[in-house]
Amino acid sequence: MSASRTRGTKAACSFQPGLLRWYDHHRRDLPWRRDRDPYRVWVSEIMLQQTRVAAVLEHYTVFLLRFPTVEALAQAPESAVLAAWSGLGYYRRARMLWQAARKVVEKPAAQFPQTAAEWRDLPGIGRYTAAAISSICFGEVAAVVDGNVERVLERLAGKRLSPAELWQGAQAQISPARPGDFNQAMMELGAMVCLPRQPKCAACPLRSFCRTRGELPAAAKVPQQRRETVHYALALRRGEVKLVQRARSQSLMPGMWDLPATLAKGRPWLRLRHSITVTIYDVHVYRVAVRRGRWVETSRLHEIPLTGLARKILRKAGIW
Repeated sequence: MSASRTRGTKAACSFQPGLLRWYDHHRRDLPWRRDRDPYRVWVSEIMLQQTRVAAVLEHYTVFLLRFPTVEALAQAPESAVLAAWSGLGYYRRARMLWQAARKVVEKPAAQFPQTAAEWRDLPGIGRYTAAAISSICFGEVAAVVDGNVERVLERLAGKRLSPAELWQGAQAQISPARPGDFNQAMMELGAMVCLPRQPKCAACPLRSFCRTRGELPAAAKVPQQRRETVHYALALRRGEVKLVQRARSQSLMPGMWDLPATLAKGRPWLRLRHSITVTIYDVHVYRVAVRRGRWVETSRLHEIPLTGLARKILRKAGIW
C-alpha cells in the first residue's frame, strides 16, 4: 500500500468515531430515520433526489398513508401514484418507483434486494440510491456520494476531485461497523455544517482534518437561469375547472394534467413565478373561456396527477 493511501486510511479511521458521535447527538429527527424498513427508506431516497428535505417532509407521510406497503404501491394505478406525487416534481421518479415496486412484488414474499448491486437492477435505482438503501437497511459497506458528501470530501482533500476519486475516497473512509450511519452522517454534515456558502467550521467535528476550512478554488460557473413568459386560461363553472392532459409521447411530464394554454394578452387575472431547473417562468393566468380541455370536478382534483404549476395556480386562485 502506498504511503499516501496509508495516511488516508489512518485519517479516515481517526475521524470516523468523532463524526459518528456528532451524528448521534445532532442528526435531524426525520421520519425515514425512525426505522430501517427498506420500503420506507427507499421511498424517502427517491423523493429526496433533486428535492429539498422540507418539500419531502410535506409529502412523505401522506404518500405512505396512501401506499403503506410495497404491495399497496404496486397494486395502485399509475395515475393514483402520480396524483400522490403531485407537487414534488420530476415525475419520472414516481413512475420508476411504481414500476420497481411491481418488480419487487413479483418475487417470493415480496422480498427486497439485499445488496447495492441487486437494488440497481430495479428501475430508477442508480449507484447512490442503491448504496444508500443497502447500507442503511442491510449494513452493506457501500459508500454514497451526493452533493453534500462531494463537498465534504473535496474540502477535506483541499482540492477538486474527479467522480472516480470521490467514490474511491468515500469507500476508503466508510465505517465498516456502521456503514449506514456513516453515510447519513457525511450527508448530514454537508447539509447542516459544511454548507456551500458560509460553512460552520467552528461546529464541524472534522475541522482538524480539513485542509481548506471551506475555501476551495472557484468551480465552473453555474449556467445562468433563463426567463420565459407563459400564458394559461383558468376556465371555471359550477364546481368544475377545465384541464388538459399532456400527451403520453411528451418528454416533459407525460400524462399529467395542466391548465390549458391561451393566447390571451393584456393584464392577467393572476400572475406568479415558477421555476423548473434553469428556467424561471413568469406565469400569466387569465379568466377566459377555452374550447380545448375537459371539465373536472374541483372535489376530484386530489385524485388526478396535476403538474406542480397547475397545483400552484389552483392554490393561488383558492380552488385547490
